[in-house]
Amino acid sequence: MTAPTPPTGTAGAFPPPAGVHPDAGRHASGTTGVGSPAPDVAGVPVGELVGNVTRDLSTLMRQELALAQAELKQEATKTGKAAGAFSGAALAGYFVLLFLSIAAWAGLSNVMDAGWAGLIVAAVWAVIAAVLYTTGRSKFREVHPKPERTVDTLSNVPDALKGHRGDTP
Repeated sequence: MTAPTPPTGTAGAFPPPAGVHPDAGRHASGTTGVGSPAPDVAGVPVGELVGNVTRDLSTLMRQELALAQAELKQEATKTGKAAGAFSGAALAGYFVLLFLSIAAWAGLSNVMDAGWAGLIVAAVWAVIAAVLYTTGRSKFREVHPKPERTVDTLSNVPDALKGHRGDTP
């Protein structure tokens, strides 16, 4: 669905929604936006100005919260996939390794005492467990639970409220 366009030949956009002053947000230069000259607020009641600021801040906070939620959901999905992969690999690997271990133990017990054969198989599995632990730990370090984009945009809020752009010193 597309937004309606103003009829041709008109001087501007559609009228503002009900309850919004026609010049709300418009600066003296006739433009709106951060970094523009201060808005012409002559004749606008203070209550309406405070209401506009409150509404804008509320909208900004809701948008920042939605961004944080989206980023956290994305990171939780990555974490869930990593945990699922670990679980699946552990279960399948457990059965394979169990039967291979029994076969290795039986094969070595033909050459040496069964106790020593079992100890050798256990030592091999200790080395493999250490390698798997290191690999899993490095995968979890790739997860970033802090919502980076939200932190960046929130750091720009104070400057935006003062009328400065975040990209200029």
